[in-house]
Amino acid sequence: MRAPTLDHTFAEALPEMTVPATAAEFPDPQVVVLNDALASELGLDPEWLRSAEGTAWLAGSAGGHATAYAGHQFGQFVPLLGDGRALLLGDINGTEIQLKGSGPTPFSRPGSDGFGAVGPMLREYLISEFMHAVGVPTTRSLAVLTTGATVVRREGAVPGGIVVRAASSHLRVGSVQYAATQSPDLVQRVVTAAGADSATELLHTVLQRQISLVASWMRLGFVHGVMNTDNTALSGETIDYGPCAFTEKFDPRAKFSSIDASGRYAFGNQPSIIAWNLARLAEALIPLITAETAQDILNSAQDMWNEQWAREVPDPQRLAQAEDITTFNAEHHGGPIFIPRNRLLASAITSAERDGDYAPYRELLAAVTDPFNPAAGPARFAAPEGDERPFVTYCGT
Repeated sequence: MRAPTLDHTFAEALPEMTVPATAAEFPDPQVVVLNDALASELGLDPEWLRSAEGTAWLAGSAGGHATAYAGHQFGQFVPLLGDGRALLLGDINGTEIQLKGSGPTPFSRPGSDGFGAVGPMLREYLISEFMHAVGVPTTRSLAVLTTGATVVRREGAVPGGIVVRAASSHLRVGSVQYAATQSPDLVQRVVTAAGADSATELLHTVLQRQISLVASWMRLGFVHGVMNTDNTALSGETIDYGPCAFTEKFDPRAKFSSIDASGRYAFGNQPSIIAWNLARLAEALIPLITAETAQDILNSAQDMWNEQWAREVPDPQRLAQAEDITTFNAEHHGGPIFIPRNRLLASAITSAERDGDYAPYRELLAAVTDPFNPAAGPARFAAPEGDERPFVTYCGT
């Protein structure tokens, strides 16, 4: 098989929001995890992807584009962020393929190396594939590669890594915010690229998608950890798994991210934060929508949330009192038996990253990607960790 021919729909529709970019050259890229099923769905040959030519393609040998966006990061607006360590290779069969950790781009910030460590890439792969397995809208993971290079992070020198991500679209609230700093015409073209007939339709649809998404997160005890507007996808897919974690108890204050000192993105704040983010989307759409119409749509958020939460969790009082969210959901609501429990996943990643031993990671991956099947993993994977010590996650940069 030859290298697949990718379209460049994003760059053709929004040339002002893309910059041609190339991946760095790596000494020895190797595929360590490959999603054969997803590859086949996309029309890619898994065996070719494992070949030297295919591995080079996964590492970005064909080049691509870095995309521009703005965003509110922890409440503060930054007019230009962009893909500082991501490379959009293109799209195939309606799915965009993007690398994360493939090296610096024109949007890389001073002091950023643009590379990824293999640990956070393994983390994104496993959690995103778990989310897909339980029916939560999400970006997917096609592969994780080691690069043969090392990167320096808080724990010292660690193996470099790339995750190959698949998404229906990488447009986000921050994309609209960036367009709004440029021109109403560009805002309109972002709306069109997102598949909406009008700004009104886009705001209403994204509100519905995101409320449904966050409700599904809450049912699972998922804490995203960095719900900036640039991480709020217009498609309603979960994106950016950097500092995420799972709370075992229904604790509104639960937070894990090292960069969320104030608890802005704590577990219980997620519904109000998504409403705040969608208000920022409405502001960015104002050239194309009246303030009154935007406010009417935003005013529907609470009723929309109440209805969605009732569908997700028929008895929220009992859930709030449960000792373990996952066990409760599995016994009374047909929820997953296996989830990527925090310390279990951290241990598996450490074995892979530090010792090159991927067996614990693969064992956990097999369980959480078949999460309703009690035979998919050992019983200890389903047991609450019950560790009251603080668990801290890091964004991986």
